[in-house]
Amino acid sequence: MSRVLVASRNAKKLKELRRILDEAGVAGVEIVGLDDVPPYDEAPETGATFEENALAKARDGAAATGLPCVADDSGIEVDALNGMPGVLSARWAGRHGDDAANNALLLGQLGDVPDERRGARFVSTCALVVPGGAELVVRGEWPGVIARKPVGEGGFGYDPLFVPEGGEVSAAQLTPAEKDAASHRGRALRQLLPALAEFAG
Repeated sequence: MSRVLVASRNAKKLKELRRILDEAGVAGVEIVGLDDVPPYDEAPETGATFEENALAKARDGAAATGLPCVADDSGIEVDALNGMPGVLSARWAGRHGDDAANNALLLGQLGDVPDERRGARFVSTCALVVPGGAELVVRGEWPGVIARKPVGEGGFGYDPLFVPEGGEVSAAQLTPAEKDAASHRGRALRQLLPALAEFAG
């Protein structure tokens, strides 16, 4: 069994990757999170792009543990805000990971924006770094629009505000399987599957 570190403590992200590996039939890979390895100094996310942040996190994890490391940096880009919050998505309202405050601030900023200009996309950039070896960076995008109010109890982050393109319900109303099939992170992670399958091989 090959161990692959996912540089995250977010149980939902870890579960998502495990589900995607299972569905793709990739056996022989054990996904471990940051809570499963000895602590190490994690560099702050100071990159200007999702790619820079994901690669920095994956390099840190691979160097500290000697395991192949997958890291993702993700967020939402809103057309009417010139692509913001972008890399600042998790701390848009000031405190890291305060989903309710982030959603409220985003809604306030878009208060006057008409429906036809509320386009947005979730972006996930995933980096895979093998100690002393390959580096691979992939990007997944999930287009949609920002709703007028949050709906749904599932998901996390901006899911309750995000209605995927062509859909009628928010990302927070999708089942985990429906979300994996369409989401930005699912799209990015599936691009890493061939490389992950090689470790398992």
